[in-house]
Amino acid sequence: MATTQTTLSRATRSARVGLRATREQEAVLRRAAQIARQSLTEFILESACRAAQETLLDQRLFLVSGRRQRALLELLDRPARDNAGLRELFSKPAPWARR
Repeated sequence: MATTQTTLSRATRSARVGLRATREQEAVLRRAAQIARQSLTEFILESACRAAQETLLDQRLFLVSGRRQRALLELLDRPARDNAGLRELFSKPAPWARR
Protein backbone atom coordinates (compact mmCIF):
# COMPACT_ATOMS: atom_id res chain seq x y z
CA MET A 1 0.00 0.00 0.00
CA ALA A 2 1.25 3.53 -0.77
CA THR A 3 2.83 5.40 2.10
CA THR A 4 1.57 8.79 3.22
CA GLN A 5 4.81 10.40 2.04
CA THR A 6 4.40 8.89 -1.44
CA THR A 7 0.76 9.96 -1.63
CA LEU A 8 1.48 13.50 -0.42
CA SER A 9 4.53 14.02 -2.62
CA ARG A 10 2.80 12.80 -5.79
CA ALA A 11 1.43 16.28 -6.51
CA THR A 12 4.70 18.06 -5.76
CA ARG A 13 7.09 15.93 -7.83
CA SER A 14 8.81 17.88 -10.57
CA ALA A 15 12.13 16.11 -11.25
CA ARG A 16 12.30 13.44 -13.93
CA VAL A 17 14.26 10.20 -13.57
CA GLY A 18 14.52 7.89 -16.56
CA LEU A 19 15.69 4.32 -16.76
CA ARG A 20 15.78 1.39 -19.14
CA ALA A 21 14.94 -2.16 -18.16
CA THR A 22 14.73 -5.55 -19.79
CA ARG A 23 11.26 -6.94 -20.44
CA GLU A 24 11.81 -9.41 -17.61
CA GLN A 25 12.77 -6.64 -15.17
CA GLU A 26 9.74 -4.62 -16.18
CA ALA A 27 7.46 -7.62 -15.67
CA VAL A 28 8.86 -8.23 -12.18
CA LEU A 29 8.50 -4.57 -11.25
CA ARG A 30 4.95 -4.36 -12.59
CA ARG A 31 3.92 -7.52 -10.72
CA ALA A 32 5.45 -6.30 -7.46
CA ALA A 33 3.82 -2.88 -7.85
CA GLN A 34 0.48 -4.56 -8.47
CA ILE A 35 0.83 -6.70 -5.33
CA ALA A 36 1.81 -3.59 -3.33
CA ARG A 37 -1.22 -1.78 -4.81
CA GLN A 38 0.97 1.02 -6.12
CA SER A 39 1.54 2.49 -9.53
CA LEU A 40 4.74 1.37 -11.22
CA THR A 41 6.23 4.83 -10.67
CA GLU A 42 5.32 4.87 -6.97
CA PHE A 43 6.73 1.38 -6.45
CA ILE A 44 10.02 2.06 -8.24
CA LEU A 45 10.51 5.47 -6.61
CA GLU A 46 9.71 4.23 -3.10
CA SER A 47 11.91 1.12 -3.50
CA ALA A 48 14.81 3.09 -4.97
CA CYS A 49 14.63 5.77 -2.25
CA ARG A 50 14.54 3.13 0.48
CA ALA A 51 17.62 1.42 -1.00
CA ALA A 52 19.39 4.77 -1.40
CA GLN A 53 18.71 5.75 2.21
CA GLU A 54 20.01 2.38 3.46
CA THR A 55 23.16 2.79 1.36
CA LEU A 56 23.76 6.30 2.69
CA LEU A 57 23.13 5.26 6.29
CA ASP A 58 25.54 2.34 5.91
CA GLN A 59 28.24 4.88 5.07
CA ARG A 60 27.77 7.22 8.01
CA LEU A 61 25.80 5.71 10.88
CA PHE A 62 27.24 3.31 13.43
CA LEU A 63 25.04 2.19 16.30
CA VAL A 64 26.98 0.57 19.12
CA SER A 65 26.62 0.17 22.86
CA GLY A 66 28.70 2.28 25.26
CA ARG A 67 31.21 -0.53 25.88
CA ARG A 68 31.61 -1.24 22.18
CA GLN A 69 31.86 2.46 21.40
CA ARG A 70 34.77 2.82 23.82
CA ALA A 71 36.48 -0.24 22.31
CA LEU A 72 35.96 1.14 18.79
CA LEU A 73 37.38 4.54 19.77
CA GLU A 74 40.41 2.85 21.35
CA LEU A 75 41.05 0.95 18.12
CA LEU A 76 40.69 4.11 16.04
CA ASP A 77 43.05 6.03 18.32
CA ARG A 78 45.86 3.46 18.06
CA PRO A 79 48.79 4.34 15.81
CA ALA A 80 48.70 2.67 12.41
CA ARG A 81 50.71 -0.55 12.13
CA ASP A 82 52.54 -1.73 9.06
CA ASN A 83 50.50 -4.34 7.19
CA ALA A 84 52.44 -6.16 4.45
CA GLY A 85 49.27 -7.65 2.98
CA LEU A 86 47.61 -4.26 2.60
CA ARG A 87 50.80 -2.72 1.22
CA GLU A 88 50.93 -5.45 -1.44
CA LEU A 89 47.23 -5.12 -2.23
CA PHE A 90 47.44 -1.36 -2.72
CA SER A 91 50.54 -1.66 -4.87
CA LYS A 92 48.50 -3.44 -7.58
CA PRO A 93 46.11 -1.67 -9.96
CA ALA A 94 42.42 -1.99 -9.12
CA PRO A 95 40.69 -4.79 -11.08
CA TRP A 96 38.29 -2.30 -12.67
CA ALA A 97 41.22 -0.12 -13.80
CA ARG A 98 42.83 -2.93 -15.81
CA ARG A 99 42.25 -2.92 -19.53
